[in-house]
Amino acid sequence: MKLTHSQILEYQQNRFPYLMIDYAEKVIPGQLSEGYKKLKKDEWFFKVHWPSDPNMPGMLQIESLVQMGSLSILTLPGLKGKILYLTSANKLKFYKKIVPEDIFYLKTKILSWKRGIADFSGSGYVKNTLVCKADFTLILPEIIASYKKK
Repeated sequence: MKLTHSQILEYQQNRFPYLMIDYAEKVIPGQLSEGYKKLKKDEWFFKVHWPSDPNMPGMLQIESLVQMGSLSILTLPGLKGKILYLTSANKLKFYKKIVPEDIFYLKTKILSWKRGIADFSGSGYVKNTLVCKADFTLILPEIIASYKKK
């Protein structure tokens, strides 16, 4: 499945200026999602990080991976529009700066999805060059709550 910008807004709740993905080229629910963000010169974070050497902050790179990864969960039946929370990010690596007018391509894969807990690996690329990667965990509290003893 492919998702346009407006369709992404149907599946997840981040909004401008914090929506860090523009288009999902490939989403296989429960497995993976891939897409990109076109970084414009006037992105809010370039103005403050750093004005004399603008580049995308590392944590926003991770947020982009998280948002892309969330689509592979939120496209599962009955989960559209639900809220996922990031609970951990590990093995973060940043290899190269991401600068204005780059196209930040994101690849995420679900490693495990059980009882509302999803473990992912994700990688970011610019011009087919690896610029960052991370492993991260997202949770869907609504599903987790259904497993609690009553």
